[in-house]
This record gives sequence, structure tokens and C-alpha cells, in this order.
Amino acid sequence: MLQVKCPQCGKTVVWEKTALYKPFCSARCRLIDLGEWASERHAIPGEPHHLPEDNESASDT
Repeated sequence: MLQVKCPQCGKTVVWEKTALYKPFCSARCRLIDLGEWASERHAIPGEPHHLPEDNESASDT
């Protein structure tokens, strides 16, 4: 049976179909991780991608 560590708290999680929050151990750890991505404390390295502002594209027409 495959076991992994929860990326948030480090608790051991059994990787199986019944593990609802895998790779996290709980809904709490999953939500903490989501909040860190939303607040940009987690990020994938690379060049930033900037989209044109809505008001800029409207003035181009």
C-alpha cells in the first residue's frame, strides 16, 4: 500500500480511493494549501504572464 506525506503537515496518508483529500490528510490541510496559492505564497517559477487590461483593449477599437 502506497503511503505519502501530507504536503501541509507531514502526516502519513494512505494513497487509496477512499482517501478523500489525498495527497492531503484532511480538508483543513487542503484548504490551507489552497489559501497559500490564492495569496501567492506558493508560485510556480517562471516569467510572469501579463494579460491586457479590459479598459486597454476597449480603447484600441
